[in-house]
Amino acid sequence: MSTYLSLLKTHGVARLMSAQLVARLPNGMLSLAYLLHIEQLHHSYGAAGLVLAATSIGQAISGPLTSRWMGIWGMRRVLVLTLAVCAATVGTIALAPTLPVPVYMALGLLGGLSTPPIQPAVRTIYPKMVNSRQLTPLFSLDASAQEIIWVAGPVLTTFVATQVSTVAAILLALFFMIGGGIWFIASPEVGRVRIPRSRRSLGVVLKKPAVLLATVTGFLLIGACAAIEAGVVSAFGEKSPESGVVLAIFSLGSLIGGLALGHIPIGPWAMARRIFIVFVGMSLAAFSLNVWWLAVTLLIAGIGIAPALAVMFAIVSSSVRFSETAEAYGWVGTGQLIGAALGSAAAGFLIDRYEAPGAFWVAVTLAGLGCLVPMVFRRAHPDLRGRDASPIPDTEPVPVQPS
Repeated sequence: MSTYLSLLKTHGVARLMSAQLVARLPNGMLSLAYLLHIEQLHHSYGAAGLVLAATSIGQAISGPLTSRWMGIWGMRRVLVLTLAVCAATVGTIALAPTLPVPVYMALGLLGGLSTPPIQPAVRTIYPKMVNSRQLTPLFSLDASAQEIIWVAGPVLTTFVATQVSTVAAILLALFFMIGGGIWFIASPEVGRVRIPRSRRSLGVVLKKPAVLLATVTGFLLIGACAAIEAGVVSAFGEKSPESGVVLAIFSLGSLIGGLALGHIPIGPWAMARRIFIVFVGMSLAAFSLNVWWLAVTLLIAGIGIAPALAVMFAIVSSSVRFSETAEAYGWVGTGQLIGAALGSAAAGFLIDRYEAPGAFWVAVTLAGLGCLVPMVFRRAHPDLRGRDASPIPDTEPVPVQPS
């Protein structure tokens, strides 16, 4: 804990981490909020799944592309533009009268295309704020805090959607998007750190085995979490507070895991071991929909989430040049966002056919694949035991602009 406290005392770290978490909180809220909102309007989880699929397509295109734009036009310009467009589409989905499903799909696609590249920006800034010894613990701390996005975010969505309305749930996500986005964009570090223009073509960074591994496993892990969230809500009903309690315990497990395991050296089996914990917990959860059984088993599953995310960030950082970090994290973020959307979508279709257990089957399948992939491709996983996780310096250093 002393390591984490020392990091938070480093100038700007706590502020920047808080700002980016608030700005990115809607990433863990909107998939579930859209699922509930469209299902309520059109009485079909399948229709909601189509909207989420369209959103995921937009996110798949935007992540790496807008990340590269930051190296051309600067972080602030790209973040302001994408934030304005994305906020407008989210507000339209929430406040417009009932629209045909294809129109919601078009809005979802536009919202996905304009998702602000907050994650690539902050991952690029971190190595310029701390020394090389502090970088891996910083990734672990940030990954622990990320459970607010991917696990606790849906708790807020579930509570507001069930106790107030689905419109209120979407508007709450919009509030965090705008408020957190402005806070992050106004941070001094966003103006000081300049991303060098990448000399390589779009997508070439995916040839780095560690980047591709982190992208695929992030997709599978977050997809499993999204399916669990949809399954829990379906199991207890849209108006039951029990779903919020279970998801909060899921979140607690992730926080405990991140803080407890964040100091463990990252070897070539690190990813597989951490996601195996998630797989075991979710597999046990699929045996019963009893609230106490789900609370215990999902607490176990949550323990592996934040540590696995920390491994993804570290292996990417250590494998690419500084000029490639934004695009690399763009691909990783895209994988996670697509996983969230498609995990919810697949769960929605199976809920329509098999009720809540169908969503748990999706989650177990995705978590199992998430464990299997890094086992099979462990040679793509860098061994960071005793190594620096900082990005590889470019031949032409352009780290920080004067204030």
